[in-house]
Amino acid sequence: MSSDAETEAQRDKIVRSLSAQGFLLDDRQRISPGGCAKSVLRNLHAAAVAHKREKAGKSLRRHESRLLTRFASGREVWPEAIAPKLVEVQPGSEEELLFRYAALHWSIPTSAGYGRRLRFLVLDEANGKVMGLLGLGDPVFSLGARDEWIGWDRNTVKRMLRYVMDIYVLGAAPPYSSLLGGKLVGLIAGSDEVRDALARKYSGRKSLISGTASDSRLALLTTASALGRSSLYNRLKLHNRPAFISAGFTKGYGEFHFSNGLYSEISEYAAQHLKPTAKHAAWGGGFRNRREIVGKYLAHTGAPRQWLNHGIRREVFVVPLAENSREFLRGEEPELREFRQPAAEIFSFFRERWLLPRSQRDTSYRDWHPEQWRLWEK
Repeated sequence: MSSDAETEAQRDKIVRSLSAQGFLLDDRQRISPGGCAKSVLRNLHAAAVAHKREKAGKSLRRHESRLLTRFASGREVWPEAIAPKLVEVQPGSEEELLFRYAALHWSIPTSAGYGRRLRFLVLDEANGKVMGLLGLGDPVFSLGARDEWIGWDRNTVKRMLRYVMDIYVLGAAPPYSSLLGGKLVGLIAGSDEVRDALARKYSGRKSLISGTASDSRLALLTTASALGRSSLYNRLKLHNRPAFISAGFTKGYGEFHFSNGLYSEISEYAAQHLKPTAKHAAWGGGFRNRREIVGKYLAHTGAPRQWLNHGIRREVFVVPLAENSREFLRGEEPELREFRQPAAEIFSFFRERWLLPRSQRDTSYRDWHPEQWRLWEK
């Protein structure tokens, strides 16, 4: 058992960490981000991003110069010739290194995904360079905005959640980001090719928890904005149909604010002093997830559990992949009437709607050089 002095020291360490990141603590022991401007929110994530880069540097730093050659300079991009290609990332491949490296440049620390997982690079076949990346994983069980939009009750969630996946990484690499490449990657997330990849990888596999075989049908994607309201997803349409639909906002719960190096200490402390609960036999004997570990740690040290509420509300978006996604997910209709969305058709639409007009209005993309993305000294 730990002593009172030890638990108090642990609690003080949390307070110092939250303060260093920029969180405010009021007289009712509630934390808040101190503002909702994107610059404020980006700064709150900075410590966690820096920690993730530091950890990744142990395995990626020696590859950085080579990896940077796979990203285009502005002078190597010809908007009229861009030819996107979706490439599934395989474990242990060069593409996996590129995916991991590119994700380190996001404004918030990215997760590795949960359960089922699909990762893709979007490459420009005109020059062989990386345009963007896309990562899909299993969704969280309870997400209020999503569940309300679908019309789910708890029992239906248990049966139908397997037909949903969450986008945990999505974006374009520069200079394609300046050409609105993020919109292309967003639209490609709902493409036929992504659904086909899911079917190839997981059709017929049994769920670890439920023991039931998956038929790999995909009815809906979900994602959440990185920094409050999203300018990338709002009003994003494919032809005249909204591709991303705002379903509301999260309530501001999570544990990213413990990911600036403190989480490793919390995890070690929990292993020594705390016991997991709410276990499922198929998961083994450990803690269920990071939130359980942090929540138990807070309770053990006498810190308010409400410190899991960081106060940053993220906008939740749903991406229906069929005309009747909601009816299917509610169990009202047995078959999906899927949208047909080949990646080539998506790109053709994106090219005329966003890419070419943007390249003519704004040529700043030509000034980009991959060295601007270097994370570690040579």
